[in-house]
Amino acid sequence: MRYAEPLFRPPSEAESFILQATLGCSWNACTYCAMYRTKTFQVRPLDAVLGDIAEAGARFADEVRHVFVADGDPLAMDLDHWEPILRALAAAFPRLRRVSTYATARNLLEKSPEQLRRLRELGLALLYIGPESGDNLTLQRLAKGATAAEHEEAARRARDAGLEQSLIFLLGAGGRERSEAHARASGRLATAMDPKFLSTLTLTVVPGTPLARLAEQGRFELPDVPGLLTELRWFIEEAHPAAAIFRSNHASNYLPIGGRLPRDREAILAAIDAALAGQVPLRPEWSRGL
Repeated sequence: MRYAEPLFRPPSEAESFILQATLGCSWNACTYCAMYRTKTFQVRPLDAVLGDIAEAGARFADEVRHVFVADGDPLAMDLDHWEPILRALAAAFPRLRRVSTYATARNLLEKSPEQLRRLRELGLALLYIGPESGDNLTLQRLAKGATAAEHEEAARRARDAGLEQSLIFLLGAGGRERSEAHARASGRLATAMDPKFLSTLTLTVVPGTPLARLAEQGRFELPDVPGLLTELRWFIEEAHPAAAIFRSNHASNYLPIGGRLPRDREAILAAIDAALAGQVPLRPEWSRGL
């Protein structure tokens, strides 16, 4: 495959065929993110993308079950690109079960309900969305480009079209100053967006980002480890999706934990309390990462 590095995918797409349909991120302004700062957003030529699908189909036709469409937010592509890509994927991989991609509230809201339903009909099934916070001041400081209300409306449109969502929230994103407001508002937004999959990661201050410069100036400070665990507790207290698989086992997190919400809420809260009391070992600093 012809990949333009760096290339990123969600951890749950480890066994998927990665199809790079766009390069970079169409927004690329989030203050904490360094993933696509070396790239200028562009939609790859359609014939090149279809060529990658044909090559992968010739080699792995019966093996591919899942396809993840990269880079940062390919949902920004017009339907005249999406439609031939989704048709080609269905033809190339007869056992294909799911096509997924990153998305933002901004590019969800730019699509009409009819366009979103058409994408679902053609095979797009799962959107990975990173609101990161439900607190509007934190969202503004992160430069997410959408408010909590806009994320909620984007999620409603996705659900109405039959598109499943996997949501990501960032522990620590509000800094010490907005810790509780950020965590509790994030849980409430998770409730309103009502995803099938829900996860929390821990914010890493990446050198070279605008957030790192704020930290160097003393204008942003991450909560300490007990503070981050307390944020996780506040988040779980507020998050009431109808039925979501919850994971907080990313390598960035100090306490790997998971379950189903609402079914396992009390067990998750008890595990967090045990960690806060020092009764559960935490992931050591040397083994944490992005």
